[in-house]
Amino acid sequence: MPLAPFGNAPFVNSANTQPLTEEVLCLVSEEKNDEQMHEIEIKENTIKGCQKADPSQFELLKVLGQGSFGKVFLVRKIVGNDRHQLYAMKVLKKAKLKVRDRVRTKMERNILVDVNHPFIVKVYYAFQTDGNLYMVLAYLRGGDLFTRLSKELMFTEDDVKIYLAELALALDHLHSLGIIYRDLKPENILLDVDGHIALTDFGLSKESTDGSEKAYSFCGTVEYMAPEVVNRRGHDHSADWWSFGVLMYEMLTGQLPFQGRDRKDTMTQILKAKLGMPQFLSPEAQSLLRMLFKRNPANRLGSGSDGVEEIKRHPFFSGIDWNRLLRKDIDPPFKPSASRAEDATYFDSEFTSRTPRDSPGVPASAAAQQLFRGFSFVAPIIEEDAVGTGVIGIMVLKFLLNNSPKKFYDEYDVREEIGIGSYSVCKRCIHKGTKKEYAVKIIFKNKRDCEEEVQILLRYGQHPNIITLKDVFDDGQHVFLVTELMKGGELLDKILRQKFFTEKEASAVLKTVAKVVVYLHKNGVVHRDLKPSNILYADETGNPESLRVCDFGFAKQLRHDNGLLMTPCYTANFVAPEVLKKKGYDEACDIWSLGVLLYTMLAGYTPFANGPDDTPTDILKRIETGKFNMSGGNWKSVSETAKDLVRRMLHVDPNRRLSAPQVLMHSFIARPDQLPEFHLNQSKDYKFVKGAMSAMFSAARSHKPLNLNPVGTSLLAQRRGAKKVTSTAL
Repeated sequence: MPLAPFGNAPFVNSANTQPLTEEVLCLVSEEKNDEQMHEIEIKENTIKGCQKADPSQFELLKVLGQGSFGKVFLVRKIVGNDRHQLYAMKVLKKAKLKVRDRVRTKMERNILVDVNHPFIVKVYYAFQTDGNLYMVLAYLRGGDLFTRLSKELMFTEDDVKIYLAELALALDHLHSLGIIYRDLKPENILLDVDGHIALTDFGLSKESTDGSEKAYSFCGTVEYMAPEVVNRRGHDHSADWWSFGVLMYEMLTGQLPFQGRDRKDTMTQILKAKLGMPQFLSPEAQSLLRMLFKRNPANRLGSGSDGVEEIKRHPFFSGIDWNRLLRKDIDPPFKPSASRAEDATYFDSEFTSRTPRDSPGVPASAAAQQLFRGFSFVAPIIEEDAVGTGVIGIMVLKFLLNNSPKKFYDEYDVREEIGIGSYSVCKRCIHKGTKKEYAVKIIFKNKRDCEEEVQILLRYGQHPNIITLKDVFDDGQHVFLVTELMKGGELLDKILRQKFFTEKEASAVLKTVAKVVVYLHKNGVVHRDLKPSNILYADETGNPESLRVCDFGFAKQLRHDNGLLMTPCYTANFVAPEVLKKKGYDEACDIWSLGVLLYTMLAGYTPFANGPDDTPTDILKRIETGKFNMSGGNWKSVSETAKDLVRRMLHVDPNRRLSAPQVLMHSFIARPDQLPEFHLNQSKDYKFVKGAMSAMFSAARSHKPLNLNPVGTSLLAQRRGAKKVTSTAL
């Protein structure tokens, strides 16, 4: 959890120092109007009749983060009116804090106590022992925006609009209190249980400034610094609006607007380089960015006498009801999913896997103890709902992860391998107690985050044609998903091995799968990988009712009204063209995949791969054009009804593609009695067609820019050295 003084000691630049060596900088300048390291008065603030908090009142549950000066724990309150409430508790070692870090800690404590805003993290307790300082904050279990951006690569403009609007209200509130934030970046924006933002980490903030007073610290993260911060000519609250623009640019494009070979080059670009404006951005987005990236702060949007009202009036934010937004009545773009209140899935497993321990700490010097006199604080009102513990249904609680390392192997015997993928391997297994057969999908945690897959299966696996999740285990290195065993094999195998296939049979298969898609889309879920090999028979009868949609590894919970997804994820022949163009996609990509499935059942081959020797480039080009052949071969005998449905599901324009309910209502499915009985010949060589399908998969794997990888391997993470380097080193 990115909280203030957890980083390495900030680099102080002077004439005699070495070149900059840390990404996060905070320089106390020796120039005019120096900001002195002065005492900050801290007043005692506790509820009348309420005891001060102390470490014994909190149960340590997990480590959320760790830095040079201490740790952040997930804790549960075990006494008082807020008993059982979850918090994030930040623990700092007094003896390790240098003078400037003590000042920042006190500054952060003061700001958090004074600020009360829906989009700024709340502090509930502050207390100390001889060796440690404690701040107890709201536990925001959605993690930080950096992690989500690393996974999604970029966001839609509708998503960005909500995040920026909430952030603008938070910054405006700080500015109204005379506070310059000075460290705006995705790592310092947390998401609560509902997906709303909360600004955190006030260790670099500047307090008690008025409109005429400027600050001169070289302070923040270089890539997000305003030009007036870089050239150290003095800055005020308008520097935050420049950083606001950098964040907007980064969320919309996945790139930073100014980034050089090194820090010196980056600072030169910030001062002099021309802004490269991606043309895929809307005119409104481009306009707002240009107005935020004014190098003269006096001309920057938000710096005028109207302040944030200038930004709120910009056309980019048209349609935002700012009063509803402040009341949190507008749904955020993404709602975190968690199986239980204390779930820490969205935090780095490097820390959450550690055993939580709070050591007393070496007592600090008398001078340091005097510095923190009056540090204790208890919030006047502790609201039960403010932290957002939330409750997930009984169904989810039944499948809480088992963290005992050998638990899975204690209960199951593992047998032969069934299938293997990039991130997992699937094997047959037998329960030792009941002797029943199951399948287990073993997912490598260092390669893939399967949290969303588990949650979707838990929520929606009760559908009769979705594979049933029986059990979940986690040994720290792997996640084991135990499911029903699909004894009938893959739909693709059945289609290719069957000598003849009728339209009625194809209609029955498509109806079963389409009903699943309707159910998923109704619940805001897209599968995103509906290839035939992910549709299996539960038994050997071949009855369409025994079909199960499997492998939800790429499934996603849609994000409310705009519904668009930006994570490019697909299997080559079953990916819609808008995915390749990185324009975002929604339920229409699943309809595209259904169209490919129907085409394959009717024709006996795929629409975009001619054979196993096709190159990935050729395959992907065909997909992007959306052109496919419907003449010759079986197509001479296929009904116009079937052809019409294929065309409408494979339409290159997702807006003109049928929806899942419309597919079910199409006469090809709704009136199977009117379909011809003609036997469509599946005479193509079985291995040849399987080879073509293999080429599809190979094409997908070779198209590296569109493959999903762990957060740590994303361009965003690599740009920051594979791990988040923040002012807190968390």
